[in-house]
Amino acid sequence: MHNFTPPERFFPYLTWTEIQSMPDKENTVIIQPLGAIEQHGPHLPLIVDAAISEAVAGKALAKLDVNIPAYALPTLYYGKSNEHCHFPGTIALSVQTLLGVICEMADSIYQAGFRKLVLLNAHGGQPQVMEIAARDIHQKYEDFSIFPLFVWRVPNVAAQLLTAKELELGIHAGDAETSLLLSILPEQVKMERAVCEYPQGLPTDSLLSMEGNLPFAWLTGELTVSGVLGDATAATKEKGDIILESLSGAWVKVIEDVCKFQQPKRKRF
Repeated sequence: MHNFTPPERFFPYLTWTEIQSMPDKENTVIIQPLGAIEQHGPHLPLIVDAAISEAVAGKALAKLDVNIPAYALPTLYYGKSNEHCHFPGTIALSVQTLLGVICEMADSIYQAGFRKLVLLNAHGGQPQVMEIAARDIHQKYEDFSIFPLFVWRVPNVAAQLLTAKELELGIHAGDAETSLLLSILPEQVKMERAVCEYPQGLPTDSLLSMEGNLPFAWLTGELTVSGVLGDATAATKEKGDIILESLSGAWVKVIEDVCKFQQPKRKRF
């Protein structure tokens, strides 16, 4: 049941007595992988985002120094995926439900004595929800450090492997995600069905964009027929192996930094 996570790093395998007697719980890093169950074109399974967050977290924990205390929770598979509402199979939680699940999970982690929680998210439709949850949790428990982090925002080699167009527009089920799934779950990828389709109808000569500093709200079904935003035909397992190694290596440093992190405190005059 631990999948990519080393069994000794899988939180649910611990007993309550082991948790009760655990030393230095204040600096132990608890990682909550988050993803989604949503369409990823005709060639990829619904589990893409959840698989990526779980694989990156697990492989990072496998590389982590054994003296750094860190554990992964079971992956939260469902996410806020209503942008994919036009495609069958997508299972979406509301903002209110997702916020409630995250905040109530955090309550339990805090009550067990832990003070550092990483929200390791791989679904592009919910970073803002993670950030809202993190702020609310930290406001409730000021000695609880919460890190709302996106799996792709660590230093990695993807930019060296993808085209400029793919880096800008290949945001869903394109080269990067398909390559990663060829590395993580190759038997679930149907490359014979892979397509290249970039967003259609985007504004030109405009400060507004699909993503970026001045975005507009969009639904995936407005931009693509296949559900793909990118070039899935360019994906290879070799690229996926390199990207996964790069991401997981960077996440080792993130976990180390979280373990050492001390919440800023202003001086009182």
